[in-house]
Amino acid sequence: MKSHKTALYILLIYLAMQLSSVVFMRPFALFMKKRYPTMGKEELVLTINGWYIVISFAVALLLSLIVIAFNRNFWKIFKQKPESIPTSILWGIIGFFLVFVGQWIGGIIEHSLGITQASENTANLTTIADAAPIAILALAIIGPILEEFVFRRVIFGSLVQTTNFFIAALISSLVFAVIHFDFSHIIIYAISGFIFAFLYYRTRRIITSIIAHMMLNGFVTAIQLYQEPIVKFLEQHQ
Repeated sequence: MKSHKTALYILLIYLAMQLSSVVFMRPFALFMKKRYPTMGKEELVLTINGWYIVISFAVALLLSLIVIAFNRNFWKIFKQKPESIPTSILWGIIGFFLVFVGQWIGGIIEHSLGITQASENTANLTTIADAAPIAILALAIIGPILEEFVFRRVIFGSLVQTTNFFIAALISSLVFAVIHFDFSHIIIYAISGFIFAFLYYRTRRIITSIIAHMMLNGFVTAIQLYQEPIVKFLEQHQ
C-alpha cells in the first residue's frame, strides 16, 4: 500500500511539473529579461524555455527522489531476483540499439501511412538546446531518469503487478507516447516506450531502461545539433 502512495505522489509531481509553466513561466520570464536585457527577443524566448525545462525537470526529479527515500520497498515489485548491475548495464546498452531499430521500423510504418514530416517535438527541443545548451542536461540526463521513474516504475510497474507484461507495457507505452504531444509520430514513441518497459521487466532494474533512454536522447540530440558538421565531415572523407 505504501508503494502505491509513493507511486501516486511521483505521478502527481510529474503532472505538476508539466502544468507548472501556467503559474511560474511569467515571473521566470520577467526575471530572465532583467538578467539578459540586451538579448534579442527570439533568443531570449528560447533561453527562457531552455532554463525552465532544466529547472522544472530537476525540481521534479529531486522531489521524486525525496519521496522514494521514505519507501525502501518502492523498487521491489517483482518476485524474481534482479539481474546483476553489470548485466543490467549491458542490457541498457543493448537496449539503445533495440530502441534504435524499433524507431526505424516505426518510421517505415509511419511512412507507409503517409507520415513523412520530421518530429516537431524533437525539432523544437533541438532549437531550444541550440540557443540554451543547458537544456541538453534535461534532454539527455534528467528527463530520461524522471520519465523512467514515471512511465516504467509508476505506470508500468503498478499495472504489471495486477495484469501482465503485455497489457502493462502497451498501456504505459501509449501514455508515454501521448504525453510527448507529437501525435503524428505516436507510433515511434509507443514502440520506444514498449522496448523501455521490456528492458525494465527483463532485468528488474530501472537503471537498464534509464541507460537506454539516456543514450537514445543523447544520440538524437547530438545528431540534431551537429547534423551539418557531421554531413560536411562525411562528404570530405568520401
